[in-house]
Amino acid sequence: MAYRCEKADAMRIHMDYNNMMAENIGKNGICEDELAKMAEKSAECIYAMEKKRGSMKWRDLPYDRCETVERIKKTAEYVRENFESFVVLGIGGSALGPIAVQQALNHMRYNELPREKRSGPKIYIEDNVDPERMESLLDIINPETAMFNVITKSGSTSETMSQLMIITSYLRRELGAAYSKHIIATTDEHKGNLIKIAKQEGYETFFVPDGVGGRFSELCPVGLLPAAVCGIDIDALLDGAKYMDGICSERNIYANPAYMSAALEVCAMEKGCNISVMMPYADSLKYMADWYAQLWAESLGKRVNNAGEEVRCGQTPVKALGVTDQHSQVQLYTEGPFDKTLTFLAVENFRAHVEIPHAFDDIPDVAFLSGHTLNELINSERRATEYAVTKSGHMNKTIILPEVNAFTLGQLICLLELQTAFAGELLSINAFDQPGVEEGKNATYALLGRPGYDDKRRELISAGEKTARYII
Repeated sequence: MAYRCEKADAMRIHMDYNNMMAENIGKNGICEDELAKMAEKSAECIYAMEKKRGSMKWRDLPYDRCETVERIKKTAEYVRENFESFVVLGIGGSALGPIAVQQALNHMRYNELPREKRSGPKIYIEDNVDPERMESLLDIINPETAMFNVITKSGSTSETMSQLMIITSYLRRELGAAYSKHIIATTDEHKGNLIKIAKQEGYETFFVPDGVGGRFSELCPVGLLPAAVCGIDIDALLDGAKYMDGICSERNIYANPAYMSAALEVCAMEKGCNISVMMPYADSLKYMADWYAQLWAESLGKRVNNAGEEVRCGQTPVKALGVTDQHSQVQLYTEGPFDKTLTFLAVENFRAHVEIPHAFDDIPDVAFLSGHTLNELINSERRATEYAVTKSGHMNKTIILPEVNAFTLGQLICLLELQTAFAGELLSINAFDQPGVEEGKNATYALLGRPGYDDKRRELISAGEKTARYII
């Protein structure tokens, strides 16, 4: 059921960008006239966003959902009732989104809970091809009670297809002909290797819609199926995204948090800030920073602009966690160079309330904590870090979530996706391709002898041997 308007408004997330502005942080901040010029520039980009909306199919995901979402729920219910482990095989957006949503919305120790206290089977998201990792997975799962969800739109992702090959061989050996009932494929409906295999082997299959790239795919079956299997309210997740999409349809960037955030970051880039730090002050949001890192880096890190001119643009995303990284990174953020912006993620109301009891009352430097709560402590530490970096003249802004739930997380996902797309328009680059990634993929294919990549293999060989004197 969709959130009623008054409930939705109470759960609206907000962005505070006071500390991006020169009037608050000094000469290294953004002046009002600079922002006004960016707003003028934005008019054409807003028109482009509206004109291109039809090709941004990821924006339609919160709206076009009835049949697909109902089938996801039905499949998720079947998995919950019949399996003890749910394993996602994927990499990039096929894994980072599901990891972030699972961490945000389920119990922090989800897999360690007894079955009766979990909302679904144990979940394992295998987003790498480290051989020790794969071996350790096979050591702990029971093939008879494990369901595998292989996710790759192209069906040519080497990492994911190698995982599928290993799991297929394993399940065939352990289960025989029944093995195919333990694999669900999420891929392109019409083309690619995985859809061919899925039809041949009889896997249940979900489809990634056309026009939805990996890093923008969390609100399609890529992310919704793993979430639903683990009991997450995917309707509320989609409702949150729909709600934020409505807010961010506003043409005035001063009333549009996604467009304003993009404009601020592009202004910052023009002032030499080539690093973007995301620092959640909640363990539940820790992996949102990982998901954001791919979204921002892969979308904006481009050699050429839309006119074919070499621009080498983009900001390097950095992941941090408050308060953990106050003790590892904040020294740099307060006293280091003015080459970065910080985005704090703040949570007003946590889902737990933990009091700090009276103990060691004879030690004043410790006793002052008594009677407070961890809730107060983590938010006080966030405010203190915000104050410290602001006082030192470093640009920062805060995205504020009333609480972490499916509705607010859906908003956050939509906000960051729209911010990224709009930044691409402001920078005049294609935010939806990744030619640099393709070069690495092609080189991997060549090294492993994939047919059709002989020229690339010869290119790699001709690169020559490493110089021995530079290896010590």
